[in-house]
Amino acid sequence: MQNRILSVDIFRGATILLMVLVNTPGTWTNVYAPFRHAEWHGYTPTDLVFPFFLFIVGTSIVFSYRNKEVNSNTYKKIIVRTLKLIGLGLFLGAFIIEFPFFKAWENIRFPGVLQRIGVVFFFASILFINFKWKTLVGIAIGLLVGYWLLMTLVPVDGVASTLERAPNNFANWLDVKVFGSHNYKPDYDPEGLLSTIPSIVSSLLGIFTGLILVSKQEKKATLLMGIGGSLLIIGHLWDLVFPINKALWTSSFVLVTAGWANLILALIYYLTDVKQIKFGSIFRYAGANAIIIYFLSSFIAKVMGQIQVGDTSLHGWLFQKIYVHDAISMEMSSLLYGLTVLAFYAFLGYVLYQRKIFFKV
Repeated sequence: MQNRILSVDIFRGATILLMVLVNTPGTWTNVYAPFRHAEWHGYTPTDLVFPFFLFIVGTSIVFSYRNKEVNSNTYKKIIVRTLKLIGLGLFLGAFIIEFPFFKAWENIRFPGVLQRIGVVFFFASILFINFKWKTLVGIAIGLLVGYWLLMTLVPVDGVASTLERAPNNFANWLDVKVFGSHNYKPDYDPEGLLSTIPSIVSSLLGIFTGLILVSKQEKKATLLMGIGGSLLIIGHLWDLVFPINKALWTSSFVLVTAGWANLILALIYYLTDVKQIKFGSIFRYAGANAIIIYFLSSFIAKVMGQIQVGDTSLHGWLFQKIYVHDAISMEMSSLLYGLTVLAFYAFLGYVLYQRKIFFKV
C-alpha cells in the first residue's frame, strides 16, 4: 500500500509543480509555447494540468475514506475542508497589498481554482461514501451526457445555443447572469458555475482509478493503460460533436484528460510498484503539501505583481534584470523565470517534508 500511495503522491506533486510553472511565467506576453492554453477549442499540455489535479483528488478520496466508518463527523470534516478551500480561493481573488487589503466588492472574482477544487472535493467525497462504484459510473455518464445536452440543446434568451465564446453560450451566459462582474473575464469564467458539473466527473474518474489501485486486481498498470486509452478514444470521438474545451470543461475534455491521467499514473505505478524503481522523490515531497504550495505560489506571485519598483512591479523588475538577455528569446527568458519559481517551491516542499511539516487543509 505504501508504494501505491507513493505513486499517487508523485503524480500529485508533479501536477502541483506544473501548476506553479504554468501560472508564473516571466511575462504573460511571451509564454513559452508548450505552456500556453488553447485559445478556445482543443487542448495543449498545459490544459491537462488542472484536470489532472482534480483527477488525483478523486484517487486520494479512495485512500482517505474507503476504510473509514461514515458518521456525522465524516460529513463535518468534508464540509470544513470544502469551506477552507473555498475560503482560501476567495482570499486570493480579493487580496491586495494596499489598505484595506481587499479589492472593491465589484472587482472580487468569486469562482477560481481553489474554489473549484473545494466544490469538486465535496461532491466527489459525498458520492463516494454513499454509493457503490457501479452507481458512480451511472452518475458520471449521466452528468457528462446531461451537460452535453444542456450546452447544445437549451436556447439562450430565445437564441440557439453555441459552443463558441459568445453571449448565447449557455455556460458563459449563466456565469454573467449569476456572477456579473465577479468573473475572471467580462463574458465568462474558466472555473464557472455550469462547467463545475462535468469537473466533478474528472474527480469521479480518479476515484475509479483509486479503487483499482487498492483492489486485488492483477496487472493494474495494464488495466489503467487500457482504461486510459479507451477514454482517449471516446473523448476524441465525442470531440467531433462536443469539442474539447477547457474553459467550458466539456465532456470530451473530461474523458481525454482523464485518459492521459490514467496513462501517466499507470506508468508511474509500473515503475515504482512493479519494477521497484525509486524516482520522483522531489515530486513526492511537493505532493505531500500540494495545496499549501499552490496557495503560497499564487499569493506570493500576486504580492510581487503589486509591489512597485520604478515603473514596473517587483516581479517585472526581477524578470528584466536577471532573465532578459539579447542572447536568448523572450519566450526562453520567461520559461527560465518560471523554472526558477518551480525550483523554489520544489525545495520548499523538500524542506517541509524533511521536517515532517504537513499542512492539512
